[in-house]
Amino acid sequence: MAHPQSAPTEEKAQATELKTVGQPVQRIDGWEKVTGAAKFADDLDFGPGLLHAFIIDSPHAHARIKGIDTRAAEKVRGVVKVVTGKDFPFRFGLYMKDRHVFAQESVRFVGEQVAAVIATDPKTAQRAAGLVKVDYEELEPILDPVKAFEQTSDLVHPDLGSYTHVPWFFPKAKTNVAHWRKIRKGRIEKGFAEADFVLEDSYRVPRYAHCAIEPHVAIGLFDASSRLTLWTASQSPYTQRHVMAEALSQLGLKHKDVRVVTPYVGGGFGGKAGVTMEILAAALATAVKGQPVKIMWSRAQEFRNTYMRLGLVNKIKLGVKKDGTITALKHTLYWDAGAYVEYAANVVNAVGLSSTGPYKVDNVEIDSICVYTNLSPGGPYRGFGYSEFFFGLESHMSKAAEKLGMDPVEFRRKNAIRENDTLPYGAEMNPNGLLEAIDKTAAAVEWGKKEESKDPNKAIGKSVVCFWKAPAMPPNASSSAFLKFNEDGSINILASGMEIGQGFLTAMAQIASEVLSVPVSQIRVETPDTDRNPYEWQTVASHVTWSCGNAVKKAALDAKEQILDLVVRALNLPKESLFLEDACVKSWARPGWQLPLKDFVISGIQVEDYTFKGGPIMGRGTFLPEFSSAISDPETGQGGHPNVHYTTVAGGVVIELDKETGKIKVLKAVLAVDVGQAINPSMIKGQITGGMLQGLATVLYEDMRYDEKGVLLNPSFSDYKIPTALDVPAEVIPIIVETAQPDGPFGARGMGEHTMIPAAAMIANAVHAATGLRINSMPLTAEKIALALKDKAKGS
Repeated sequence: MAHPQSAPTEEKAQATELKTVGQPVQRIDGWEKVTGAAKFADDLDFGPGLLHAFIIDSPHAHARIKGIDTRAAEKVRGVVKVVTGKDFPFRFGLYMKDRHVFAQESVRFVGEQVAAVIATDPKTAQRAAGLVKVDYEELEPILDPVKAFEQTSDLVHPDLGSYTHVPWFFPKAKTNVAHWRKIRKGRIEKGFAEADFVLEDSYRVPRYAHCAIEPHVAIGLFDASSRLTLWTASQSPYTQRHVMAEALSQLGLKHKDVRVVTPYVGGGFGGKAGVTMEILAAALATAVKGQPVKIMWSRAQEFRNTYMRLGLVNKIKLGVKKDGTITALKHTLYWDAGAYVEYAANVVNAVGLSSTGPYKVDNVEIDSICVYTNLSPGGPYRGFGYSEFFFGLESHMSKAAEKLGMDPVEFRRKNAIRENDTLPYGAEMNPNGLLEAIDKTAAAVEWGKKEESKDPNKAIGKSVVCFWKAPAMPPNASSSAFLKFNEDGSINILASGMEIGQGFLTAMAQIASEVLSVPVSQIRVETPDTDRNPYEWQTVASHVTWSCGNAVKKAALDAKEQILDLVVRALNLPKESLFLEDACVKSWARPGWQLPLKDFVISGIQVEDYTFKGGPIMGRGTFLPEFSSAISDPETGQGGHPNVHYTTVAGGVVIELDKETGKIKVLKAVLAVDVGQAINPSMIKGQITGGMLQGLATVLYEDMRYDEKGVLLNPSFSDYKIPTALDVPAEVIPIIVETAQPDGPFGARGMGEHTMIPAAAMIANAVHAATGLRINSMPLTAEKIALALKDKAKGS
């Protein structure tokens, strides 16, 4: 028998090479979805006892509720119950408890829920809701974040000082400032004094809607045992359970009494994170004990009463030397967070920590200010505030390069942050491939090569930008996973990360497959059920590949250790000689010998005396970033480690612009993202294409418009344009950069949100390159560009 140490080196190396991770494995949920077998929340059948609720919402952006008359609605045949704010005077919120289940004495945005009718069918509920009379005293709304910031008399939340919130939020009582994240690094005055040029400008980004194909839907059941179960289309089943248990605790509910089940979700983009309308299904279910109650938003309600992407006005002052070195950055951001900021304030916080961009800047002053307005509540949206501020920042960086007469790509390379450089809040930068991403993007757009359109009425423009994003998450956000074998050696993974189209289920299966050598086709990853699946904070922040991936890897390693220990105990083989391959245990010490996992992972191994050793193999894994801390000096932001790492990215674009109509055709879009280690390259490339198109839509088409009273004027796809397959760029070039994340599963880090972040800055800089126009407000519609070109022609 050969000694294990004498096994051929080549064979050992072959056994340790990645076999599944890094491969373009077919999606494990693909067949269910293309055949229509996949179940979404609206598909679930609750039988003839299912009740339906219709929500009465506010037509005013700001008003006092003087009275509610429900008598006529209660008399309608088929109506089971009518509820108002007096039935549920409870506050809720994830990071700040500033919102009631139903409005109490006042309404703060158009669409805020005031009452609900529960009936035996949807039409009856809607008809009866029309009979509910609400008497309002209309008040003047506050719609602009800068004006709201300056306002001290008209307050959206007079009781702000009494609200419960997380310790890293800093609300200012008796103002409209819900949170103010400050970063102070170096000496800002010294930095500007050292600069040869100082550039100042302001930028404006409007609100945007998520536009997921599946609207919000929730079904609640408060059963005879006083157990509350919610079926939701959600990115956050455990967070929903937690928020609902806290909000409804006065009804006697505890966390063990609340269960959240989430089937497949038809798109989220952040809009289905946290808790919005789901709290209504939970509350209404308690009002009709023993019968399930369903609420499903219409498309108009999706536009009015779910999270919106925050609006932003940001002011940038940048100091640079003649050689291109950035000496100082002052960045002030006024965020239109809407009427309730229980999630929006964390967007503001996250951006405040990172709004230098991926640049080494020694002297920094950042003020990221979360401002209440009388518009729909802002919240998480793919990119989590980074898309918004990078429009201004990367436009400004290109302006600085132009002022210096310096190539904008070289300007970015010169100032790009590197590993171990000091971050704005004092921690060190993680390993990253930003320079590689910049170089590969520049090469892909053929930077430096001048191109001209064959049509004299059209101009070609190019741009290259760079950016970063960190997972925006509390320091104790954690993940966990269970892994269990079946009799045939197949595996079920139980985790509570959410499949929202990004490929989460497949990535987790690949990670487990890599450790245990079981083919991905033999692995199921179950959708969340808080009674069954272990804890996951939320599927947001592009963190689940990293965080939940680590938990799944640990669960797989735990199972592997049990397998190897059992073989050692039962067969007396040296543990150091054992390895897993092809769903079998093999040994360097016994060439040709193998023991299939299916033969013993449930039934155990029979030994010489005919007894069995072992039993069902079950792995468990948990992950929490124990180095992270959100507590720092509130005046400087120094002292903590709030961000676990950054994913760095570069993007480039080539456009053709019609100088008469302003219409833009994207000829080529490039994105180079440092993913650490690609778990599944084909899914990453799909994310790049889809994310890029979503980002381009916010630049070229989407535009939420409100009147002077805070009423949204285009709450439908008839008037709110989103792209179709015909709008995909002529060429999309996805580039994968791999600089390993030391604490990531096999070196991986997340990238799902990053793919849409650069779009606004890329297009704005390319428009400038093509025409000389510098437009500082989004969106960059054909109409806006055409009018600006016309004004420019008049001025010349």
